[in-house]
Amino acid sequence: MLKEDYPEAYQNLFAVFNVIHLLSDELKAAIVNNSHLVNVKRKTILLNAGESSNTIYFIVSGAARVYYLNKDGKQTNTWFLFENELLISVYGFFTAQPSFEYIETLEDSVLIAVKREKLDEMYLQFMEFNFIGRKLTEYYYIRNEIQANDLRMLSAKERYGQLLKRSPQLFQRVSLGHIASYLGISQETLSRIRK
Repeated sequence: MLKEDYPEAYQNLFAVFNVIHLLSDELKAAIVNNSHLVNVKRKTILLNAGESSNTIYFIVSGAARVYYLNKDGKQTNTWFLFENELLISVYGFFTAQPSFEYIETLEDSVLIAVKREKLDEMYLQFMEFNFIGRKLTEYYYIRNEIQANDLRMLSAKERYGQLLKRSPQLFQRVSLGHIASYLGISQETLSRIRK
């Protein structure tokens, strides 16, 4: 396939992967052939708690959140993801156990979806794809560790400041209620901090 033969939606995915390791034309073709585009509306639930999580998504356009419900039914947001990021329920996907999380779109979104068995086939066939997968896993693990450390070690005001510095786009695209939940504070506390 020539570059112009690949669907336009895949160009950003290839660009993200190419930063880590140059993709062969064979791997690009395999990615296109083993995935599909999904167009979803805002507030679409892609995964419910208790369901099997066997799909990983790349966000072409749009935004999504990952959250769980505590025993009282209160939502806690754990991830916000935007264009050029991977969207996944990590525990459910890698353990093949029922997920404890929900995945919901925050905006109308275009996603590239790959099933776990297709991903595993490509890992077996393309060594460079294993390398890319490992580096992406490291990146998201570090990001999760930073968030966990912020919750453990920083005050609410410091957590807000760090989030504003690291992810200013959140404040244009995500509701304050969702942001407060992510920071582990009430919406009233967030409003006070912002003033």
